[in-house]
Amino acid sequence: MPGGDKLIIFAFAAAVSLMAGAVMARIIPSLAQEELTQPQIDLKALLTMVKEKKLSLKEALYYERKEDGKVQCNLCPWKCVLKNGERGKCRVRVNIEGKLRALTYGKPVALRPDPIEKKPLFHVIPGARSFSLSTVGCNLGCIFCQNYQTSQASPEEGGHELVIGLEKERYPWIESADSLSPEEVIELCKATKCESIALTYTEPTVFFEYMLDICKLARKEGIKTLWITCGYIEPAPLRELCKYLDAANVDLKGFSEKFYQDYCGAHLDPVLTCLKILKEEKVWFEITNLVVPQGNDDPQMIRDMCVWIRDNLGVEYPLHFSRFYPDYKLLREFTPLSTLLQARKIAKEVGIKYVYIGNVFEVEIGQEDTICPNCARTLIRRHGYSIVENNIEGSACKFCKTPISGIWK
Repeated sequence: MPGGDKLIIFAFAAAVSLMAGAVMARIIPSLAQEELTQPQIDLKALLTMVKEKKLSLKEALYYERKEDGKVQCNLCPWKCVLKNGERGKCRVRVNIEGKLRALTYGKPVALRPDPIEKKPLFHVIPGARSFSLSTVGCNLGCIFCQNYQTSQASPEEGGHELVIGLEKERYPWIESADSLSPEEVIELCKATKCESIALTYTEPTVFFEYMLDICKLARKEGIKTLWITCGYIEPAPLRELCKYLDAANVDLKGFSEKFYQDYCGAHLDPVLTCLKILKEEKVWFEITNLVVPQGNDDPQMIRDMCVWIRDNLGVEYPLHFSRFYPDYKLLREFTPLSTLLQARKIAKEVGIKYVYIGNVFEVEIGQEDTICPNCARTLIRRHGYSIVENNIEGSACKFCKTPISGIWK
């Protein structure tokens, strides 16, 4: 994002937070859960809508049939039990006559090349471009979501035909404006000269089958795959995905059950399990923690989170503290820089080697630079999403030869 655009967003966030006032700063615990409720529609109306909106009827993975035509989705910790015609909390998986269908398979609503630093992934091929893709839907209901227009939308609201249609104008070899196959995603990645494919923006878990097929093809083509996720997924599908996954960034949104329930309508433990499994399966990952004022910014909570990371995952995985700015249902003031600096200080005290601060645009304090944990020299100097200087040779510090964890080629 150009520096001017960043400043505009920052100024807008400040203005909105001031207008919102103290009343809007209060949490209404029911709001996060409320957004996950999808009203039931009758089967005939559903099938008519699917046809008119040109949605997918791809049979989903990870579900089981129950009595009376019900199905239970086993993709994520919600384990939704659905009657005929009902959708899960994600809005995109639906029971149609005893089979679970994935409505968004091949129906992306965002397609674009991004700098890999935007994900953020700072220890994965610095400066590379990543072809980024998402459909609508999410299995959380975060009241501060910055992509709520798509994450909290239903497939019939997504506008995938417009997005695919624009790509078809640029690349006439795309077969249809109604759907984009995994094979075509691979070709778009190549055409845009990207070195990786990022499943991102909303929650890729809810378009699991599409993501998995893309990742399988990408592995065959030598294209890296990136999963940008809230980590709300069951162990079995996660382990299957890990076979074809190169890297992930997991949003660890806070470090208390109460925060997850009040702000996200979800639970903490499944996310911690996801992180442990990624380590077990030897998938590189980085962690992002959006620091929300009056929510998860308590220094002791931050320390507890960092200690858990150190004791359960180790100190090599990067931790990104990201500035909150008002959005969606949470219109309170943005995170003070002092809070972010304190969070970084705590993480370093606990022993985490690579700690970054994101979404801070008004000052340049090296908050996104990679520093050698041994000689303290600057290894990667960043300006926005650009790499200004890179002193990693092979996978080690150029100056003292200390190995630096990550994927560097």
